[in-house]
Amino acid sequence: MSLVQRLEVRQGQALVMTPQLLQAIKLLQLSQLDLASYVEAELERNPLLERAEPELSGAGDASESGSHQDESHADGFEAPEPDSWLSTELNASRGEIEGDFDTRLDNVFPDEAPVQAREAGGGDMLSLTPPPYGSAGGSFDAEAPDFEASLTAETSLRDHLASQLELATRDPAERLIGGFLIDAVDEAGYLREGIDGVAERLGADPALVTRVLSLVQTFDPPGIAARDLAECLAIQLRERDRFDPAMQALVSRLDLVAKRDFAALRRLCGVGDEDLADMLGEIRRLDPKPGRAFGSSAVEVLVPDVFVRAAPDGSWLVELNGEALPRVLVNQSYYARVVRGASAEGDKAFLSEALQNANWLTRSLEQRARTILKVATEIVRQQDGFFVHGVTHLRPLNLKTVAEAIGMHESTVSRVTSNKAIGTSRGTLEMKYFFTAAIPGAAGMAAHSSEAVRHRIKQLVDGETPADVLSDDALVQKLRSEGVDIARRTVAKYRESLRIPSSIERRREHFAHGSAHHAALALR
Repeated sequence: MSLVQRLEVRQGQALVMTPQLLQAIKLLQLSQLDLASYVEAELERNPLLERAEPELSGAGDASESGSHQDESHADGFEAPEPDSWLSTELNASRGEIEGDFDTRLDNVFPDEAPVQAREAGGGDMLSLTPPPYGSAGGSFDAEAPDFEASLTAETSLRDHLASQLELATRDPAERLIGGFLIDAVDEAGYLREGIDGVAERLGADPALVTRVLSLVQTFDPPGIAARDLAECLAIQLRERDRFDPAMQALVSRLDLVAKRDFAALRRLCGVGDEDLADMLGEIRRLDPKPGRAFGSSAVEVLVPDVFVRAAPDGSWLVELNGEALPRVLVNQSYYARVVRGASAEGDKAFLSEALQNANWLTRSLEQRARTILKVATEIVRQQDGFFVHGVTHLRPLNLKTVAEAIGMHESTVSRVTSNKAIGTSRGTLEMKYFFTAAIPGAAGMAAHSSEAVRHRIKQLVDGETPADVLSDDALVQKLRSEGVDIARRTVAKYRESLRIPSSIERRREHFAHGSAHHAALALR
């Protein structure tokens, strides 16, 4: 076999991921906040980009002010120039001025010094003149006041506890151990490291670590530095002087509280139905995560990218949220003026690249807006029943269905619906909310949305009576009678996702509430 070298020309198609294409894909899946940050970075980096500011309607105001000025001149009155009083000689005595204004001149602006009031020639004449530049209060050279220094910073949980530790003990060893324990407290306020581990790492006596931990657990907020939920609740109950033997027994068996086994709790605590209900109410009023009040992150408000509203003819109008879209412009005139004065090849190459990137960014933003509007319009068309009747009429929908309807790739629809929201008359919902799995219908009926089925399960449970608590099998039978072919394990999964207790726990809860109600009536 011989090896031969030769040249061949082949024609083929290939997708080349250019930087511009990568930018367009990246912008498509960004949320509003991330997009705003990205655009801000581009505005700082690219001198040819500028923010499109809304036009101010100042022409009318200017014309109105001009007409007022004409009228004032016609009446023989000439309005003074702004701040002209700063350099005007006041031909009046100090006593007359103070009498007219019923105050003293040195009390007008006691904390500010925009002007100087001095007696002219030692007489009664006063002259109000601005201070010389370079003096305090009117200087351009003097250091401007630092307004940021007056802003208050949010106190973190660690700083809050550390400040209390400094006042609680002066012993260096206790302060060292206490600082280590405070550093081991998580955001929820729990100590996630054991006493033995802390003692071993610090080379300290476990008894000393335990004593310091007891000291830290007395700090504000109550329940801090607890090692589990039971200890956290116990600390708060001691703070309220409510940790009696019955409450201590209740806190020791929180598993029975979670199971709503009220009969076992009554036997364990040795109390009646009414007392047990009061104790459980006291437990519910406690804070299971005492550290969450400190250093909490700001709540991110879900701002809709698209608005949906009803049209007069019964259809739906889908429009973009203009306030959420960043607006940038390419300054072509600035580019033409600068490129004429650029002599170096590097400067011309930089300007050419900046112009190309600016054009691509504006086109990518426009394409992103059009794609979001196109996908949102198809979602509204597919889920028309939801916008008219509510969640019970939510249809099964997947990305493939929308992609085929609008002629886009499924991955593009996935990027568009990520981190996007639709503002409707029923609230602001994420686009992903409208894509739900299909639950087959019984006896050849149409499929149902999983979200609609989950909503129906909640309705059935909310409507049950203490004498007729629905089990999972009963829920399956009711749903099948309504045309939903669903398995029992699916009902259990949906019920748990809604945080609905089992039928046994709900029956116990109904019985406990009924017993407490009858006991209260008997006491009356």
